[in-house]
Amino acid sequence: MATFTWIASIGASLNLKPNVRKVSFGDGYEQRLAFGINTQPEVWSLEFRGKSTTEAAAIDNFLRARGAVQSFDWATPSGIAGKFLCEEWSRTVEEPNLENIRATFRQVFDLS
Repeated sequence: MATFTWIASIGASLNLKPNVRKVSFGDGYEQRLAFGINTQPEVWSLEFRGKSTTEAAAIDNFLRARGAVQSFDWATPSGIAGKFLCEEWSRTVEEPNLENIRATFRQVFDLS
């Protein structure tokens, strides 16, 4: 399995949305149940600022090679390793040889 080794710029943000199933009954009653065994996947919004064209291309090529299908190993900014998938990213050119990449990494729990 490939490992994403580039370090994100300061300001990465973590979003959590627990996987919960909910049933609403009459009179405002509801019942909630955690769904599955991995109920709190992490979603990280990352930015890689001020990268050279060569380094930005390397990040872009890494993500393109996986094509939002293959997961990769990555350690979060807090140092916790896991398997992630990147389904969307963007690349902007600020000036010659100075680029930024924004990406969203979603934690996955697969067998690969």
